[in-house]
Amino acid sequence: MISDRIELYNNVCMECSRITTNRYSTSFSLGTRLFDKPTRDAIYAIYGFVRFADEIVDSFHQFNKPELLARFKTDTYKAIEEGISLNPILQSFQLVANQYNIDRHLIDAFLHSMEMDLDPTTYDKDKIGEYIYGSAEVVGLMCLKVFCRGNQVMYEKLYQPARRLGTAFQKINFLRDISEDFYDLGRVYFPNVDFNNFTLEQKLQIEADIQSDFDAALEGIKMLEDKYKLGVFVAYRYYLSLFSKIKQISPPKLLGKRYRISNTKKMLLMASSWARVKIGLI
Repeated sequence: MISDRIELYNNVCMECSRITTNRYSTSFSLGTRLFDKPTRDAIYAIYGFVRFADEIVDSFHQFNKPELLARFKTDTYKAIEEGISLNPILQSFQLVANQYNIDRHLIDAFLHSMEMDLDPTTYDKDKIGEYIYGSAEVVGLMCLKVFCRGNQVMYEKLYQPARRLGTAFQKINFLRDISEDFYDLGRVYFPNVDFNNFTLEQKLQIEADIQSDFDAALEGIKMLEDKYKLGVFVAYRYYLSLFSKIKQISPPKLLGKRYRISNTKKMLLMASSWARVKIGLI
């Protein structure tokens, strides 16, 4: 009876992570729905965790953000160590972190990047590498821990492609969110770029770097087990489609509007991705 009540609590917490993912990111949830239920729940739990931390630094301007983030950090480690939390998002995350042995240093790096976001800043080359590793690459590595299920050989084989995929996604987010990051939050994530004088040449260089990351990431996606490949490939193609759209936008227009992919386009991408995976083109 007691074990049944704990299972019910865990299921309720996982449902909170699922709702969080679906409400905050239709694009991320789109690919996640294509996994089997245990994998799907694990990815929801990871997303819920990183989303709540990100909301603290990006949205809660009327509150003491450093204090909230410090509390969230303490509660995260306590949840993992004790195996229980009354915060449903952290309960879901600790279950996944403990089940799949998500390395502590991945969690440390992520929370450190969130701390970096507390203060408006212009990132130099060294700092942006540190930031992207913690804010995006380690999230991909957490998901990779789930996909590999303890297979360390496979994890090491896919380690670099997973990082490159996270980097590509994050750099596209930077381009998509330039207006909010620069004008509202005072952040400049691209070193040596002045958004008051953002040139086409600078934009093309950024896009070349992103394309290189995409190319390296695709090789890793091809090596995933079939039951994980489709979900990751759908996310890859969504961001690739957004990237293609952004490439057509001039620097001044990119600074004035947040671009997105329509839900209809997302559905078409999912269908065509399924067909490509099914017939072995990926």
